[in-house]
Amino acid sequence: MSDYSPETEGDVLTETRDDIAEPSMYRVLLLNDDYTTMEFVVEILMLVFSKSVEEATRIMLNVHRIGVGLCGVYTYEVAETKVETVHALAKERDFPLKCSMEKE
Repeated sequence: MSDYSPETEGDVLTETRDDIAEPSMYRVLLLNDDYTTMEFVVEILMLVFSKSVEEATRIMLNVHRIGVGLCGVYTYEVAETKVETVHALAKERDFPLKCSMEKE
């Protein structure tokens, strides 16, 4: 015998999940060195991180003056891609620029 009845036809079983968590976020940082030019750092910040000239210059000065500059905060995959992109571009231009990511 079937469990079908006209009263339950069209009912939709829904299940809500309260355990959906926001993804972890990661800070992407540029680290100072004695060889990478300030101009290249500004170029990287504009190209890879979509910063304006003014914002890129401000971040570059932080890298130069205090040794590190915050480029942005991203999900793991985006942060990882940006770090890899910075390293690839720096290698192409023979700069030792280092970029890292750390969990917020």
